[in-house]
Amino acid sequence: MKLKDKTLLTIRNLSVTFDTEEGRITAVDRVSLDIPSGSTVGLVGESGCGKSVTAQSILRLIPCPPGRIPEGEITFAERNLLELPAAELRRIRGNRISMIFQEPMTSLSPLHSIGGQMLEAINLHRDLPQDQARQTVLQALRDVGLPDPAERFHALPHQLSGGMRQRVMIAMAMLLNPALLIADEPTTALDVTLQAQILELMRQRLSSGQSLLLITHNMGVVWQMCERLAVMYAGQIVETGRTDDIFNAPLHPYTEALLRSIPPLDKPAERLPAIPGQ
Repeated sequence: MKLKDKTLLTIRNLSVTFDTEEGRITAVDRVSLDIPSGSTVGLVGESGCGKSVTAQSILRLIPCPPGRIPEGEITFAERNLLELPAAELRRIRGNRISMIFQEPMTSLSPLHSIGGQMLEAINLHRDLPQDQARQTVLQALRDVGLPDPAERFHALPHQLSGGMRQRVMIAMAMLLNPALLIADEPTTALDVTLQAQILELMRQRLSSGQSLLLITHNMGVVWQMCERLAVMYAGQIVETGRTDDIFNAPLHPYTEALLRSIPPLDKPAERLPAIPGQ
């Protein structure tokens, strides 16, 4: 059996709800998704459709309350992550499964240096001499194009620009070579040149057998990076398949509408069609 024939992570009938003043809201509604080993799966859809909530559920990062996972199963390494004790789940977070968050300023500790936070991840999961651990961190910061890593190592998050913080988050997520990398809009705060560099770095890591769940609004990035694609609408996955198949012959009306919203290069002034509804 080839590596890509094996399933690394399986989501089955996952539902996530939130209790609000207006009542209970279902953010994710019986979602099922497979992520094969050594492959890239794209998850696309409009803002608020449930993409990030689905990703955060994998590592049980949904705040409870108000969030709740009333049903579903997430299987990784033949174990249901939703039933693991907290101590066992901590051994997986950042080690076997890592996540690049959409907003790095709220994901990094404002009280600790960049280098200190990355060293903590190494010390938690690896038994390395401190000098070797420091060199590992510096190399990870170089890989994502952070200028002057030795100086930034001692910087606090508020001393870095938004793009630099995003690069730090990417370096931290890829630091321990996780089996699964979840990337939630990983290149939003980056310029086009650096975005290409980061995507190429992710592609190189995937060649070693890692898997990537890429959440993005950029359909061009999906076409470039993803072998398989899942389209999400109103908390449900409405279409899945090979990326080229979906781009060439979408089956769901919402997928067709998403693809029509990509600006055509030959008609830059043409008004894009809007998708009705909220």
